[in-house]
Amino acid sequence: MSRADLEKLTKDELIEAYLSLQAKLRLPAKTSRTSSKPPSSDKKERREKSKPGGAKPGHRGEFRRLADAPDFTVDHRPDTCRNCGHGFAADAPGSVIGEYDAIELPPIAPIIERHRRLQCTCPHCGGETKAHLPKAATGTPFGPNIRALAVYLKHFQHVSYERLQGLFRDVFGLTISQGALMNLLRRGATLFSTRKADILGRLRTARAVASDETGVRIEGVNAYHWVFRSSDAVVHEAAMSRGAQVIRDVMDGHRPDFWLSDRYSAQQGHAAKHQTCLAHLARDIARVIEVGDAAIGLRLKLWIDDLFALARALRSLATSTVKRKRRDLDNRIADIVRTTTDCEETRAVLNKIANARHQLFTFTEAPDLIEPTNNACERALRPSVINRKVTNGFRAKWAAELDAALRTAVDTARLAGINPYAEIRKILTA
Repeated sequence: MSRADLEKLTKDELIEAYLSLQAKLRLPAKTSRTSSKPPSSDKKERREKSKPGGAKPGHRGEFRRLADAPDFTVDHRPDTCRNCGHGFAADAPGSVIGEYDAIELPPIAPIIERHRRLQCTCPHCGGETKAHLPKAATGTPFGPNIRALAVYLKHFQHVSYERLQGLFRDVFGLTISQGALMNLLRRGATLFSTRKADILGRLRTARAVASDETGVRIEGVNAYHWVFRSSDAVVHEAAMSRGAQVIRDVMDGHRPDFWLSDRYSAQQGHAAKHQTCLAHLARDIARVIEVGDAAIGLRLKLWIDDLFALARALRSLATSTVKRKRRDLDNRIADIVRTTTDCEETRAVLNKIANARHQLFTFTEAPDLIEPTNNACERALRPSVINRKVTNGFRAKWAAELDAALRTAVDTARLAGINPYAEIRKILTA
């Protein structure tokens, strides 16, 4: 409200506006427990109220497992008998009473293979013939292990070009310029894009899809990192827009049976049926309990706790039992959202739930296809959020697109239990 608008208000209106502002200022700040804010934004407790570190009373310690296939085994025998002093031979039989692993990395140094192109003179005719140009004379001199490690460290451990250059120099004794590192990553973009296209084909046949998005910086401007997830595909997409057209472009006309997302409008209307993320509603309800109408907040809390209990037990319940419990929960929430309240925050949450009523129980129709929360997509986006905070985004569009293609390949491989580094190396050596 501008100064001119304030000057038009009456004295009573100014008092009312002031009191309303004071009430809002007294409200507790939103946290990760009561909103979609990340845990990193929460204020830390004061030192005197913080809990001590270390193991808590009664905690059972964890110990490293012995390696399944040790490279060497060293047997330790006693020198002499402690009773009579008799000496034991170096190969004296004995029973194993303890096993322990000593672990070390070998000295790390690059293996350099020099390729020499020769020209030979024919002893018969005297003509000279040159050898074919070796592969090492074209493209990058760095092998697949170096390329895979650079890609992994840059995109999954968020190591900057400068620090990556220092790591290769100090740890591996290998000098690589920052420009060479960038070109090394860029050369792999086509391979990862090809892999992404294959995975995208799977997504466009899925019966159920979940999606989410987060902000990212590309070439100095605000952009978005999207993720789409099905049972056998995870697709990441870098886009300059947060609009629904991004989803339409990714799905390319395919309309799944089910869609899972938050209540953001661009995420709506892309499938026959929609499931709204119940974790988002749970945070809204926690906010109501903290600053809103406590009685309504408690009713909402009991309702959503019962809804999550139904989700956990869904596969073990008979179809008739599921229908009865769903009907009961639907009647309860219908009664709650009709409750009148003077609290603005509570009213906003009730309106949100009322608008999403037809999307609250979709997961009960296909428990093997759709989940009640969108936590899997949020976990898939978390590395991108960390990367944004560490690097402040991407300086070039191709780097953002490479990152999306790379994460598509690795996250899809993770569904099958494949190690990220192993998947990166397999693609680069294909």
